[in-house]
Amino acid sequence: MNERQSTYNIQNATLGFESEIERLKVQATMGWAKEFRNLQWYGLQNGMKIIELGSGPGFVTEQIVNSLPDSQVTALEIDGALIDKAKNLLEHVPSSRLRFVQSSVYDTTLPDQSFDFAVARLLFLHLHNPVLAAQEIYRVLKPGGKLVIIDVDDGIFGAVYPDIDVLPTVLKKIADHVANKGGNRHIGRSLPRLLKNAGYTDIDTDAIIQHSDIHGIEGFKHQFNINRFTGFFKNGLINKQEYDQLEEASHQINNASESYAMMTYVMACGKKPE
Repeated sequence: MNERQSTYNIQNATLGFESEIERLKVQATMGWAKEFRNLQWYGLQNGMKIIELGSGPGFVTEQIVNSLPDSQVTALEIDGALIDKAKNLLEHVPSSRLRFVQSSVYDTTLPDQSFDFAVARLLFLHLHNPVLAAQEIYRVLKPGGKLVIIDVDDGIFGAVYPDIDVLPTVLKKIADHVANKGGNRHIGRSLPRLLKNAGYTDIDTDAIIQHSDIHGIEGFKHQFNINRFTGFFKNGLINKQEYDQLEEASHQINNASESYAMMTYVMACGKKPE
């Protein structure tokens, strides 16, 4: 099996490594209060053994550890450079509470029935074989354990003001491009069926909405950084008119007080039968 089988590699990020790390930090922390509220609603409790899949540079890991002081957390990531970042960020957390594992989400090498709760945030959109990953997580969950997936669906992306007329077209082009590479930027709508096909029961889904008037505009500046689209323009995926509109929108979000943005994330939960 290809080790990564994923469309995401931070080494290829158009923003560059450090700028991408900063974007991921803002993305992880901006809406955490809402996400944690829903995770608790789905059964996440202090004292549980938790696995976070695709833990990256550790920003969500940090939120989990701080929110659940009596839990044991395993952070699984394939990229060693990101694990090093996470270890530096969380060096103050004792090993009795947090351990890092570098492994594939398709074959974690972890023991059967080890965890009460699994969280996978913005991971499944990148996976070539999401059902296989969900089945591997199923294996390491205890009976009655739950998997919660938090991910995107560009079909219900959100809204931006001032309007970007070309945004739906650009998002469709990018989604098609990602699909050709094996990912799925419309994964949100597929999550209930994906969980069912992987053997989970008691499936539920919900939406998490982040709005700049509530969470602040700074986080959205990173998401609409024009440099994220420059590569798509240079390789011909988006045309000059589309790029110019995106550049203007980026300028507005950075400088116009009347601008706002809203983004929607999909959250789905499935249970391993007892």
